[in-house]
Parts: sequence; C-alpha cells; structure tokens
Amino acid sequence: MHSNQYTLIYAAVLSVITAIVLAVAAEGLKPLQDENIALDTRSNILKAVRLDYTDRDKINETYDTKIQEMVVNVAGEVQEEKPVQIDLKNQVNIDPAERKLPLYIYTGEGDKKYYVIPLRGTGLWGPIWGYISLEEDFNTVYGAIFDHKSETPGLGAEIAEYPFQKQFQGKKIMEGDKFVSVNVWKTTYKSPLGQEHRVDGISGGTITSNGTDDMLENCIAPYVSYFDKINTKNQKQVAVK
Repeated sequence: MHSNQYTLIYAAVLSVITAIVLAVAAEGLKPLQDENIALDTRSNILKAVRLDYTDRDKINETYDTKIQEMVVNVAGEVQEEKPVQIDLKNQVNIDPAERKLPLYIYTGEGDKKYYVIPLRGTGLWGPIWGYISLEEDFNTVYGAIFDHKSETPGLGAEIAEYPFQKQFQGKKIMEGDKFVSVNVWKTTYKSPLGQEHRVDGISGGTITSNGTDDMLENCIAPYVSYFDKINTKNQKQVAVK
C-alpha cells in the first residue's frame, strides 16, 4: 500500500504535467483562435453593409478588396494606428478626448462608400456589441448588426435577430446639423424625435433596449467631427468643379 506521502507526490506531479500539457495545447491553438476571431470580426463588418457570407474565402476576399481600415480621433484627425491595435472594451471607458476610433470604409457598386462604426455597450446581463454603417451623407443608416454575451433568450437577446436589426435601415442620425442618433424607443412612450430617428425597442427587454440606445449614442457621436470634415472637403471639391 502506498503511503500518504507517495500519493501526495504523485498527485502533485500529475497536476504539473497536466498543467504543462494544457498550456502547450492552448499555445498551439492560439493562432487558430486568433484567426477565427479575426474572421468573425470581418464577417460582422460585412454584415453591417448587408453582405452575409458564410464561406471563409469569400469573407476574406471581399474584406481585403472592398474594406479600407483606418483610425480617427474625436477631433476628426486620422491616426497612425490600425483598428486591430484598438481594444474597444478599454476605449469606451476612457476620456472621450483620448479615444481612438476604428472606422471601416466599404466601397460598393459604383464606387459608393459606406462607413462602418464598431459599437460596444452594456445590456442587462453583460456586454453587447455590434456594427452600424452609414451612407455617404453620414446621416442615413445603411445597415446594422448587434450581438450579446448573455441577454435573455426571447427578450433582450432579440437584438441579435434580423427583424430588430432591419429596423435601422434608412434611419437618420442627424436632425439638421445636430447629432441625435437613432433612438431605441418603447412603443408605449412618446419619443421626442420623429419616426426617421427611432426604432421600436424590445418588448420585455427594456434594459437591453436602453443599453442599445446608449451604445448607439455613445459610440457614434465621437465620429461626427470626422464626418463633418469629410463633408466640408466634399463640398469644397464640388464648388471647385
């Protein structure tokens, strides 16, 4: 019969070996995990401009040929960083003046451009996120996609479903020269904004709806200065012609 000391040593050695094996396995799988995360990000950015591909090669080919990546700041100045270097989870918690803002520009048919903004916020039970795309007027929403970590199925989790997301198509984020975002509004309340600036919230998902509303306002607003600069530049070019 083995002594207690032997048993303890055996268990300790086995634990160390197991930890080493798991660490090696995790390290070996990391490149594949990183690749899958990048693919998911690319897929979601394309979904925001209404391109829903499932084929890995098609996603990468379209992204590489149609998407321009850039980073701007709240003053509308282009930064040297690449979007992959920006941790959105940290950006939403820092001083707005210090934020680095990833931006993705999709070139569609007829060289028409769509501007994709990443979104990050908080729902009822955890993080929510997504992407929203604007047309060249920097006012009209072209598409939107949302997802979540742990919202309630059938309630807050409905933000990840197409019927909720489709409502955003054609909505406006500006009222004249003023940024008003797109309000996620419960139909039982009277919105101070017109129909073109709001979508219906989720019945029974009030906190998730409110979180989505806050996320849209907080994440889109910092880009307005950059959009204003591009609009001014375009107007000057038209005037010269």
